[in-house]
Amino acid sequence: MEKPFYLKNPDDTKLFNELRKRVNQRVETLPQNRDVYIQIKAIILPLVYFGLYVFALFNADRPWVYISSFVLMGISLVLIYLNLIHEAAHNNIFKNKKLNSLVLQIFDLVGANSYIWKKRHIAAHHAYPNVDGWDTDIEQSGLLLIVPWIKAKGIQKFQHFFFFLVYPLYLFNWMFIRDFRDFFDKERVILKTQGKIPVSEKIKMISFKLFYFFYQIAVPVLFFKVSIGLALGAWFLQVIAASVFALFVLLPLHPLPDNAFPKLDEKNGLPFSWIRHQLEVTNDLEENNWFVRNVLGNFNFHVAHHLFPNYSYMYYNEITEEIEQFAKENNLGYKRFPIFTALGKHVDLLKQNANNAYFILEE
Repeated sequence: MEKPFYLKNPDDTKLFNELRKRVNQRVETLPQNRDVYIQIKAIILPLVYFGLYVFALFNADRPWVYISSFVLMGISLVLIYLNLIHEAAHNNIFKNKKLNSLVLQIFDLVGANSYIWKKRHIAAHHAYPNVDGWDTDIEQSGLLLIVPWIKAKGIQKFQHFFFFLVYPLYLFNWMFIRDFRDFFDKERVILKTQGKIPVSEKIKMISFKLFYFFYQIAVPVLFFKVSIGLALGAWFLQVIAASVFALFVLLPLHPLPDNAFPKLDEKNGLPFSWIRHQLEVTNDLEENNWFVRNVLGNFNFHVAHHLFPNYSYMYYNEITEEIEQFAKENNLGYKRFPIFTALGKHVDLLKQNANNAYFILEE
């Protein structure tokens, strides 16, 4: 399948080369040991997750302690994703790729799949963000319509009324439907665009899913006398908490009405150059404090990540300063919103898509 290609614009290429030069020079003035903090988290965060699990088991006779521990596991799962998995996929934690790969495999232990997620993130999302048919992050589920220029059908026409019931199920879908479909459904973006998946990875995926269910549900019931209802309920609340927290961080960064969803032309060409595409489809968040930078992995500076994914989030604060200044100087479309404004805009996108606003405007 022929891959999309970006508009070739020599002036934009020069612009990006100049921006890259300024960013590299700025980073060179900064302490070069910042990634040590992420390396420390690579030890601490998994210990927190599994420490909470052990704490829950040894408090199995206290249902609210057990449930609370599992809910906190859901929160720590998202922190593992934001701080470790995301950076390991880009080889930004350690200089040694094997160590990054080892960190990435933590994902297999917490219900997801490291192999297919890296393919989604690097080969699909980063390569073609917000491009329907190529970016797996906006792949349509049938229930919710994200892409504005696809006409809403059936239940999608009411999505702005029920989305808040669907979103808490986000990680259930990811872990137990989306992963399997990406491995076995030939109509999914991954299989259509990235080719076959090795049998060994399929076996690994199924084995880790079974192991995940074993330690999350079976071990408490079989060895710690937790009732099946409590075990399932605590696990369910863990995944609900993780889903809500994850989407609270991820939704405000791409799927907004202010961001473009570029259409391919008849030759599979995109309407923007690479640098302008990243700016057209991505926005930052206004929030910039210790908690966002150090706990949430600087996801507020998402433009910096798409333009310079080879740098870890520990450098995004200064990189974003350079991007913002450069955008002003060169009239580039850099966008930044407060998080609750951005979340409201996402709801507006769902509402506009449900009402087929794109088609009304076209007419």
